[in-house]
Formats: sequence, structure tokens, C-alpha cells
Amino acid sequence: MVRTETVEPSPAHPEPGGVELAWFCVRSQLKHEHIAAANLRQLPDTEVFSPRIRFKRATRRGPVWVTESLFPNYLFARFDWRTSLRLIHHTAGVAGIVHFGSRWPTIPDAAIAELRATIGEEELRIIDATLEPGQEVRISGGAFDGLEGVVTRVMPGRQRVSVLLDFLGRQATVEVNADHLVKLNASPGLR
Repeated sequence: MVRTETVEPSPAHPEPGGVELAWFCVRSQLKHEHIAAANLRQLPDTEVFSPRIRFKRATRRGPVWVTESLFPNYLFARFDWRTSLRLIHHTAGVAGIVHFGSRWPTIPDAAIAELRATIGEEELRIIDATLEPGQEVRISGGAFDGLEGVVTRVMPGRQRVSVLLDFLGRQATVEVNADHLVKLNASPGLR
């Protein structure tokens, strides 16, 4: 037997006409944030915010641009919990709505507004890949693939960067194509 309970989120934001719209944290299926967001956007009286980031990631073939969810497996939806909770929960791509026992926490409008201001209206933040002297980098691709070093000089006209490496027990400076470098200590996130 399945036991169901009607529980109130706290705090809910009353709207005119008796509708209580509030932001909730929605858990998506693994790597399906974009699918859940697209399907939730099709529902009436539902607003969705799914912030993403775009950054360079080192691969064996060289650096590639990757787009990921800022909060992997999570997004935000604003809806009237009384009428839409079950519909949201059963939307394709959605694994559930975050709750703690019988408590369905809401997210303050100000928190979503601040995230939107930081990320932008397109819901996509591009993490700057500009290199500067002193930054730690990893070489991705080519003869020095996987080696780490420190940028000593940037030559934008030639699209080259001078990197100081610890190679075979001694320090060596090499020039590398800027497209083959990925910043270290710049984990995907916001600064």
C-alpha cells in the first residue's frame, strides 16, 4: 500500500487569487537537467531556472568546451505546490522534488534573483579561459600532453604561450599553442 500525505512547504508565497507560487529545488535524472527543464517549461503556470556553465576541459584530443549544469542533477521550478506537485514530480526527466521527510522547503525569490543576476538571462555563464602570467596550467594534447606548468608569457599575436615546466628533473620553458592549455585551480564554478 502506498502512503501519501499532503504536506505544506514552508514558507509559501501567497499570490493574488489564492495561488501560492514558490520556488522549489527539483532533482533531475542523471545528466538530464536540460530535458527536465525543457519539459517543465511546457507545463502551465510553471517557471523554470536551470543555470549552466561553459568551460574548457582537458581531454586526450586536447581541450574541449563543455557545458554543464551549475548544480549537477538539480534545477529550480516555481509553481503552486497544491495543484502542481504531482505533475512536476512525474514530468519526464524529473527524479523528484527535494524534500526532507514531510517538509518541502522553498527557495526565497531573492536567492533565485541573485543567481539570475550572476548567471544572466540566458541561464549560461562562460568561465573565462584567458591565460595570464603566473597561472598554473595543464597541457592537453601534443608532445607535452598531461604535463603541468606555470604561464610565464602570453603571445596573443602568435596564439602561443610560454610555459615553465618541471621536465625530467629540471625546469624548462616551452612555447605551446594557447588552445592546448587548460587552467588549473579554476574548477568550474563562479568567481
